[in-house]
Amino acid sequence: MKLEKISKVLVIGAGLMGHGIAEVFALSGYHAILEDISAEMLTKAKIGVEKSLERMLKSGKIDQARRDQILSLVSYSQDLAASAKDADLIIEAVPEVVDLKRSVLQSIGKVAKAGSIIATNTSNISISDLASSVPDPTRFLGMHFFNPPVVMKLVEVIRGEKTSDDVFEGIYALSRELGKTPIKVFRDSAGFVVNRISAPEGLYFSILLDEGIAKPEEVDAFAKSQGLPMGVYELMDYVGIDTVVHSMEYYTETLSKEFSRHRVLSDMMKQNHLGLKTGKGFYNWKDGKADIPQATPTDKVQLMDIFAIDVNEAVRIIEEGVAAPTDIENGVKLGLNRPFGPISVAESLTSSEVGKKLEDIATALKCDYFKPAPSIAEGKLKDAIAVRAPAPVKEPASTEIAPNAQATSTPPPVGTDLIQVRREGSVTFVEFNNGRLNLLNKDMLDSLEKTIAALQQDKESRVVVLRGKSGVFSAGAELSQFFSGGMDFLETDRRGQRIFRSLTELRQVTIAEISGYCLGGGFELAIACDIRIASDAAEMGLPEVTRGLVPGWGGTQRLPRLIGASRAAFMVLTGERVKGIQAMNLGLVWEITSPDTLENRVKTLAQKIATEVAPVSAALAKSLIYKGSEGPILTGLEMEAISMGVLFGTDDIKEGVSAFMQKRKAEFKGK
Repeated sequence: MKLEKISKVLVIGAGLMGHGIAEVFALSGYHAILEDISAEMLTKAKIGVEKSLERMLKSGKIDQARRDQILSLVSYSQDLAASAKDADLIIEAVPEVVDLKRSVLQSIGKVAKAGSIIATNTSNISISDLASSVPDPTRFLGMHFFNPPVVMKLVEVIRGEKTSDDVFEGIYALSRELGKTPIKVFRDSAGFVVNRISAPEGLYFSILLDEGIAKPEEVDAFAKSQGLPMGVYELMDYVGIDTVVHSMEYYTETLSKEFSRHRVLSDMMKQNHLGLKTGKGFYNWKDGKADIPQATPTDKVQLMDIFAIDVNEAVRIIEEGVAAPTDIENGVKLGLNRPFGPISVAESLTSSEVGKKLEDIATALKCDYFKPAPSIAEGKLKDAIAVRAPAPVKEPASTEIAPNAQATSTPPPVGTDLIQVRREGSVTFVEFNNGRLNLLNKDMLDSLEKTIAALQQDKESRVVVLRGKSGVFSAGAELSQFFSGGMDFLETDRRGQRIFRSLTELRQVTIAEISGYCLGGGFELAIACDIRIASDAAEMGLPEVTRGLVPGWGGTQRLPRLIGASRAAFMVLTGERVKGIQAMNLGLVWEITSPDTLENRVKTLAQKIATEVAPVSAALAKSLIYKGSEGPILTGLEMEAISMGVLFGTDDIKEGVSAFMQKRKAEFKGK
């Protein structure tokens, strides 16, 4: 399926999710029809879309013309047959009631045009079961947006048993086109990925209630002491106790009978103590806020309990072929708004550590569901989280060449979602793409390491430019990552040092194009480059000592060699930032430009180096500068002499001398 075949989208159900999904499509330029049997719901939906766009207008994200354009792309209907007759994609977004969804899907099937794709926005219900309600199951799948759809980046794209490859890959690509971060759910499973991970957490906290192990306010005080914005039971109140109970009942049928242990929650639902929606749940609610009694954080719950439970469920998902580890990690981070997911935790723990914790939980709560998954029990945790995608990933193929693309005999290094790579002639541009601040975390280090390794093999690239795609080079390391202990933290630090050092060992000349924030680890990455050009608005510095840390990726060693011990000591020990002419006077950067001219100036310099500098000479010169400066000067001078001898036998020196004598531009071949 090709994206250009989708132009009109029909969303069935005008609730919060429905009108949010319609707005998402309109924001990306698609004509979205919102259909509902209730005129009142459609009116509320229209007001909701208008208020959302008004907020964007006031915040400066869109202007008046853009607002009007988006509003014109959303239409409202109570006539399903008329709306569906020319819709390319139909998304069912009615409440999570199986019979209701089946009925709606059957109605859609009767009026949808041939070849249209039908998707369900269900968060739990089996796609394969619902597929029996549509005329062509091969063109049916799950497209699960998260609430609120306009804000949340995650979309779970869920494959049913009969979903075709083209439809699955096409909707995945469409989700990316919408500006979302989709994850692939290869196998239809209860809860898919995000809700599946949180399901055993719900069971854990439900059993704590039933057994009277800790009071809700004590558990919530513990949760908030760990930096969570909302307590566990406060969140249940907010979502709705009835919603939680219905989910537990569904998991009882689909995952394990153990999920039937929700006596307290069931009693609350019977008493209509549903939380926010009725004003009373675990807490009394007023004006959208819970009145939570003051309490001492419980010592009956440990953070590692939750980590182990999450890791266990992630491993089960992998074992069942539901999703790949990377998608599980991204799904939990984006869908549950967490700084890291279970795969990051698993990378820092051993099978025995996780297995022992799970056995202890299973015994204490008398719940077999918490026992270790087979891979953990067999000591194969690391093998499980290292698997590739459970099914082949078929990206849309294309034989077309972009109009201005320059053909090369070898392809440029392949980038990732976090680091995008492209080559223009002999200049390779490496763009960081990890959110607005381009924070450096384990995933970014993985991507950077792979990119540098690929560049080491790329003989056609002569200059590498590092830049931040968002206009920010990098604001530093992501401090919210999970580390199991001091040694884990130490090894991550050593790894960053090795990766940054490998930049100095590249044969290519490296240029850091510095804009916006260039702080901490981002600054250390920049000073590992050969040349730095910055905008006069860029802010550079090492704030680590103000966080209780020290620069750990080479800052305390490279900076003194770059600008001298006294100046480096001031920057490191105060954490103060510098920019503009001060940065150039200190020797941090070679040149300062305006933000508007930075990109063109760096590109011009990179192209000049790529065409005028002999590649072998540049590679040897880099080695002399970095390796020679680490030893006695006599050793460095000897290395210099040896390099001259090596260069004497190259084709490039002959070309360089010949071009000089003939007063023409040299054409170096790197030989």
